[in-house]
Amino acid sequence: MTQLEQARNGVVTNEAKQAALKEGMTPNYIRSAIADGTVIITKNKKHKSIEPLAIGKGLRTKVNANIGTSQDRVSLKEEIEKLHAAVNAGADAVMDLSTGGQVDEIRKAIIKESPVPIGTVPIYQAALEAVRKGKSLVELEADEIFEIIEKHAEDGVDFITVHCGVTQRSIEHIRKEGRLMGVVSRGGALTAEWMNFNKKENPLFENYDRLLHIAKKYDMVLSLGDGLRPGCLADATDRGQVEELVTLGELAQMAVSEGVQVMIEGPGHVPINQIEANILLQKRLCHGAPFYVLGPLVTDIAPGYDHITSAIGGAIAGAAGADFICYVTPSEHLRLPTIEDVKEGVIASKIAAHAADIAKGVKGAMNRDIQMAKARKLLNWDEQIRLSVDPEKARLLRESSPPSDKEVCTMCGSLCAIKLSGKGSL
Repeated sequence: MTQLEQARNGVVTNEAKQAALKEGMTPNYIRSAIADGTVIITKNKKHKSIEPLAIGKGLRTKVNANIGTSQDRVSLKEEIEKLHAAVNAGADAVMDLSTGGQVDEIRKAIIKESPVPIGTVPIYQAALEAVRKGKSLVELEADEIFEIIEKHAEDGVDFITVHCGVTQRSIEHIRKEGRLMGVVSRGGALTAEWMNFNKKENPLFENYDRLLHIAKKYDMVLSLGDGLRPGCLADATDRGQVEELVTLGELAQMAVSEGVQVMIEGPGHVPINQIEANILLQKRLCHGAPFYVLGPLVTDIAPGYDHITSAIGGAIAGAAGADFICYVTPSEHLRLPTIEDVKEGVIASKIAAHAADIAKGVKGAMNRDIQMAKARKLLNWDEQIRLSVDPEKARLLRESSPPSDKEVCTMCGSLCAIKLSGKGSL
């Protein structure tokens, strides 16, 4: 049985117990939340080497990092280094989005090396395999797409993005309303192209029961992808996006009723004043299913700094109820991320997630901040560095500008307010 089925039967699984311990919650809370679909545990039955990761209502906001090769840059060694950089920086999960090289071998190596859950987007490999067979994605049969999905599940992938909500109806909404940027999701665009060429409905929507069967077999989480997400602020919260979300809510209900764990993916570019409404809409339409957001990015004009634009949006989204934040790196819209980009992206998203947890009142979220305040009051620099989100950078900055008085820093020197007030005695 799946985690969801066992939870419904009143069983507190070992995975639920482990998750409860990590989250500071009771095992029965985790079991009950899994049973009603508001919490998921990402752990494929075949993936034995990782601890279960719980995502959802009342829990710490989690962070995902995307890695993977491209057709222009293929290096398994570098992707493994990115994996470790992401995990060391605090990523809770990693997605392998490889589209170049021997993607089967790359995926298996990443799964083997990873101490955290791994996600993938199988439609990427389906498109790649089609090209290698001398045809395009649009010529693939539905069976070939499902074979790739099952291959990923068999390899131990813990969650997969599937763009089931890209339907004839949702695409028609985009056509009628019009968009500045159209479809910007790779998976969404590939699916729409297949549908347009074949004059057929999305096979993942039309054969959704088959998808549920595969997911249930491996207890693999379905991440219902936002194939029609806005790619710029001007397209946010339009009819196509909302129509897709309505469909995803219906599909999520079907999955939960069949014992399959599911989360919903959310928009990428959203003005600040629309973020909370987007979260509330998702939670209402999808019956509280965990929400996985890309950022969201709050402006379109910051290439090179999109880890910042997405962290701003991620903090607001998380505070409003988003459960899982996909990082964005400084390379977004510009190039394949480097190892350093991966680290920066994760840390920016971790800051956003932590800020959100404080706003949501997540149990224990303020503890580290209180410890930091105490260390600052005592001018305890070693403890301040230890408690920081990036101790390596904090120590580097501190040591790069040594003060004449080691109790203070070179910003305030003898005018340090804390030292003047007797280390915060006032």
